[in-house]
Amino acid sequence: MLDDIKKTLWAAADKLRANMDAAEYKHLVLGLIFLKYVSDTFAARRAEVIARLRDPADEYYYDGASDADLAAEADDRDYYTSVNVFWVPAGARWEHLRGQAKQPTIGRSIDDALTLIEADNPKLKGILDKRYGRAQLPDGKLGELVDLVSTIGFGDGPGQARDVLGQVYEYFLGQFASAEGKKGGQFYTPASIVRTLVAVLAPHHGKVYDPCCGSGGMFVQSEKFIEAHGGKLGDVSIYGQESNPTTWRLAAMNLAIRGIDFNLGREPQDTFTRNQHPDLRADYILANPPFNISDWWHGSLEGDPRWVHGDPPQGNANYAWLQHMLHHLKDTGRAGIVLANGSMSSSQNNEGVIRAAMVDADRVEVMIALPGQLFFNTQIPACLWFLAKTKPAGRQGQVLFIDARKLGRMISRVQRELAEQDIARIAATVAAWRGEAPAGEAVAEYADIPGYCRSVPLAEIAQHGHVLTPGRYVGAEEVEDDDEAFADKMTRLTEQLGEQMAKGAELDVLIRQTLGGLGYEF
Repeated sequence: MLDDIKKTLWAAADKLRANMDAAEYKHLVLGLIFLKYVSDTFAARRAEVIARLRDPADEYYYDGASDADLAAEADDRDYYTSVNVFWVPAGARWEHLRGQAKQPTIGRSIDDALTLIEADNPKLKGILDKRYGRAQLPDGKLGELVDLVSTIGFGDGPGQARDVLGQVYEYFLGQFASAEGKKGGQFYTPASIVRTLVAVLAPHHGKVYDPCCGSGGMFVQSEKFIEAHGGKLGDVSIYGQESNPTTWRLAAMNLAIRGIDFNLGREPQDTFTRNQHPDLRADYILANPPFNISDWWHGSLEGDPRWVHGDPPQGNANYAWLQHMLHHLKDTGRAGIVLANGSMSSSQNNEGVIRAAMVDADRVEVMIALPGQLFFNTQIPACLWFLAKTKPAGRQGQVLFIDARKLGRMISRVQRELAEQDIARIAATVAAWRGEAPAGEAVAEYADIPGYCRSVPLAEIAQHGHVLTPGRYVGAEEVEDDDEAFADKMTRLTEQLGEQMAKGAELDVLIRQTLGGLGYEF
């Protein structure tokens, strides 16, 4: 049902876009969804408060109150802030805006509503994008968009509205990434990759950090994982950083829509030169940094304390990201990072030296090769690095290699996705290797599987020049023996080949005759 709603909404919203660039239009649509969310959750909470004020059995009961008294009492902000619901002033509520949808000034009214909400909710200060008054949409289209977003909002309680709007928001983020192509994919990591990172890291409580958080998908999946495994919203605290101001706003709205408390730093800034969380030591780090960026270096980074294993090359940030994340890990923490495949084997400009130092210091825990075509925006093959400062008992001095290149399924002509069973298989393999068990289950026994996974001692990795490509270590897949004698098999296959070659010769003659009949001899 909800999938149909999401698709219908997207088709209608995309139609209203007319000729507007998807990158610009995205902010209009997602901003309106956010505005609808804060208004819906506020209205649902207000109705709940008034019902409780009328109930003699409730602690909120207001004896002898008139309707006007109840309405005035329900405007006490504490009723909302105490349950993590944003306060929405009267002039910013959705009904007020919907009533003005057909007015030529609707854009300015939306901007004014966002300004009012920001003023009343310090957490949203500087986050809401007030661009509706100058939006380049054809006449009437913004009003139609308001009417369309008005159809979102199903369920009576704040929790249900939050879930529906959160799913719609996430679906739209993915659709915009696809519509924008390369540019859109910069801030959107496909959900199946995020789910794989989260399933392997298994964040249950503590501090979760993403130093290049994009639109916040890693955090959302972390919260979903925790809830799915019996935990509750708020068991983890969220820390992020993002340099792109519009993407930073999207992340804040994406988290706020789900009621997730967050700290994305005081402002959008570059992670390397303007670290917003310098003292943070995280339990879990999840990140998909931009691949192979060449313009990251600044003179102030010379001799930075983060470069424990060697100075990263100025022309490629991959090993700067890896060391930044190691620096921000607790001694018991774990990090999962998506990087380009080249990071596993490159020896240019000190990269091989840094990788060798990280491996020898026993900081690399698991390496996973991913299938191709997982991203919207790049054909560069990618891999997952998992780092740890302290490996599980019995696994010190070893690295687990997983070759997942054959997993996944095509979901369109150009894009592949890791299915839930693929993700579960990868996560179960890592858990067994670590000697950990999913909640309520026994610890599975780990075993190397040729062609898929192998636990490798550091000495063997050193013999391979500290190259971390799983295909180099896991070996070839075992081919099932069909018990047919070699001589018999060769005789059968030779006969088969002879028949096919004879058939090929017949076809050659037929082709020559046909072309000759048309006057083309050769």
